[in-house]
Amino acid sequence: MKPVIALVGRPNVGKSTLFNRITKSRDAIVADYAGLTRDRHYGDARHGGLQVIVIDTGGFEPQKPTGVVAEMAKQTKQAVAEADAVVFVVDVRSGLSAQDADIARYLRSVNKRTHLAVNKAEGMADSPLLAEFHELGMGEPHPVSAAHGQGIRSLLDAVLAPFVSEDAPTPDQDTEAQPGQGSLRLAVAGRPNVGKSTLINTWLGEERLVAFDMPGTTRDAIKVPLDRGGRRYEIIDTAGLRRKGRVFEAIEKFSVVKTLQAIAHANVAVLLLDATQGVGDQDAHIAGYILESGRAVVIAINKWDAIDSYQREMLERSIEQRLVFLKFAPIVRVSALKRQGLGPLWKAIDEVHASATAKLATPVLTRLLQEAVEHQQPKRAGAFRPKLRYAHQGGRNPPVVVIHGTNLEHVTDSYKRYLEGRFREHFRLVGTPMRIEFKSGHNPFTDGPA
Repeated sequence: MKPVIALVGRPNVGKSTLFNRITKSRDAIVADYAGLTRDRHYGDARHGGLQVIVIDTGGFEPQKPTGVVAEMAKQTKQAVAEADAVVFVVDVRSGLSAQDADIARYLRSVNKRTHLAVNKAEGMADSPLLAEFHELGMGEPHPVSAAHGQGIRSLLDAVLAPFVSEDAPTPDQDTEAQPGQGSLRLAVAGRPNVGKSTLINTWLGEERLVAFDMPGTTRDAIKVPLDRGGRRYEIIDTAGLRRKGRVFEAIEKFSVVKTLQAIAHANVAVLLLDATQGVGDQDAHIAGYILESGRAVVIAINKWDAIDSYQREMLERSIEQRLVFLKFAPIVRVSALKRQGLGPLWKAIDEVHASATAKLATPVLTRLLQEAVEHQQPKRAGAFRPKLRYAHQGGRNPPVVVIHGTNLEHVTDSYKRYLEGRFREHFRLVGTPMRIEFKSGHNPFTDGPA
């Protein structure tokens, strides 16, 4: 799974600026004002080929805080609890403070792997001002400038060094493994109280997970091994994802990052819908994250037995409209409590995984490409028309098709979807996203006179 890094420090030391620098975004609000950040903020980052989740936190006061500061402290403690590593941010300009010492004491008490980042230290790598931060007992200080991007790479190298070997692929972790090799990682995701734990308990034939008629019963991503039909599965029960405005408890916010990790780490995701509630914005949000992660997906409609024929018709129409971007995903109607539809659901899971890991032969891809161009050529762009010459597979889980030619930067999105449809139809790919990449060669006729 992706390692989780929490940025912790007193107010106004530059945590949000560092967050934006690491995630290469502007997601966190930044201003020269103490206490601007109050809630935890999550972002994705990549460093050295490793994907990371970064948490920005508010100013931390561990010693008997009151009012809103106490709530901010709860948020920070929760971020530290869910993190694999902590970056303790201090400010070289204002120097070492008593609050820094309190935070260092707290971090030592929770025994988390911690790295000290001395911010606002542009051009001060050898400054004697860094020496006083050794008093914190948090190891060698890393001078950085979040605003100018100095020292960030060396800081991340140190923070992520333990995870490079830990995340090295093993046979069971190979996302391009063929069916039958290792365990198929299966994440069950959806809104709170749609029956995720009940479905897994029904699969297992025992009350392995707590299932209760109250949203938010599951707090963490729970992994359960299962052998079925001679095949190994690792089923992951995830916490229900609410809309941001309805996530109140700190422990529930902790569940969000674990759910997103579980989806990204899975081979197949089952998007579980509640037939009695219809398709809401949050279902579409979760579906979008599954698609963005490139996971194969099956849409399972739970409690199908609890609605009448008119409601079923309206629900199916709603799925077609709200989840149109998952039109390639199979839809299975189930009742976890009454054990209905479980056979077709398992069949769909195996089919989408087979599609996600399918091998697409280069000669066949190239022939399909040429036939598609003969049937319908791409639109002309100026004086030249894109020339699509040959195709080959560039990856699996999800399938990636790389197309070579000239002037391919002018290929339209609609033509890209047309090609995807031709490839899907021939290889019978269901339930998996497909990515098409274009690589243009040099066209000597586009150059001006020598």
